[in-house]
Amino acid sequence: MPKGEGKVLAQNKKARHDYFIEETYEAGIVLQGTEIKSIRASRVNLKDSFARIEKGEVYLYNMHISPYEQGNRYNHDPLRIRKILLHRKQINKLIGETKEQGYSLVPLKIYLKNGYAKVLLGLARGKKNYDKREALKRKEANREIERAFKARQR
Repeated sequence: MPKGEGKVLAQNKKARHDYFIEETYEAGIVLQGTEIKSIRASRVNLKDSFARIEKGEVYLYNMHISPYEQGNRYNHDPLRIRKILLHRKQINKLIGETKEQGYSLVPLKIYLKNGYAKVLLGLARGKKNYDKREALKRKEANREIERAFKARQR
């Protein structure tokens, strides 16, 4: 974990399986009302979420934040589009890199840092099916090696 990073509230485990992560960016999220309370209770899901750059600003789509139980009428749409806070230089760099074929922005995890909810965005390039199979074979081989070492130590 980077210095100052707090409790990880949600991870997108499928992202590392489906994409090669080239770079990561830490960014803030613009939240409304009771959303932060639901996030602090880890009632957030990053599955199938992605980020898109529109009109020079970054927006996060399909991130599901469950309604807060005590929020009654102050709750918001769980799948609403949320703005991501990045520096202008970072956004300009991302605009250039996401214009390339096959690159996209994928949220990797959400965590608390100094009381603020942060999202770790990854600049990702999609994996082909044979890349995914290769990664699974490598993972299985490493597991077998670990088992052999443990058996030898006994």
